[in-house]
Amino acid sequence: MRADGRAERIDATRDGPERAEGARDRPERGDAARNRVAVLRATERLLAEGGGDHVSIDRVAALAGVGKGTVFRRFGSRAGLLQALLEERSKELREAVAGGPPPLGPGAPARDRLLAFLDGLGAIAEGNAILLAAHEQACAEEKYDDPSYRSWHRHLSDLVAEARPELDAGFVAHALLAVFDGALIRHVTPPEDPRRFTRSVRSLALALLGEDG
Repeated sequence: MRADGRAERIDATRDGPERAEGARDRPERGDAARNRVAVLRATERLLAEGGGDHVSIDRVAALAGVGKGTVFRRFGSRAGLLQALLEERSKELREAVAGGPPPLGPGAPARDRLLAFLDGLGAIAEGNAILLAAHEQACAEEKYDDPSYRSWHRHLSDLVAEARPELDAGFVAHALLAVFDGALIRHVTPPEDPRRFTRSVRSLALALLGEDG
């Protein structure tokens, strides 16, 4: 295993051909669901104790009380663990965007939906800066293929295209998401002002969209 965990993959000769992504698409058995929760909680605990460098497949498996092969089969790698944890932390926002009330959900003007989404994503980022930093490090150049990133980028691109059709919506979406960096969030967020990051992101979006829409 490489020190950053990116090279950890399923050993097909030992664990079989099942891929982590395919496993997540199928209905979970009760024991599989319990193991998944235990693994994610162990990942959370290790992140809280020592940051991303403290998270490894071996440590997660030991703390969760499952075999290393179980973690590999379900998540595929250290990056897969962090991706799954990020998906879990952003589940409520994802559901609100898809079918919740406006302005997060459908029915509001694109500009209002975009600002509401950035507010929601900012709250997640401020509460999970360590996870975001670890996720960024583990995924490296593959972060643009991360399920959460793709979902966020698609939603932002659609809203920017509707609100400001003259802009390169895909690039603007990438530019907005680029500031959701764990190290940056921790650097600019003093204890006495925990929402500074989100307010700053909102100001950046308003500068791009125009104050009056």
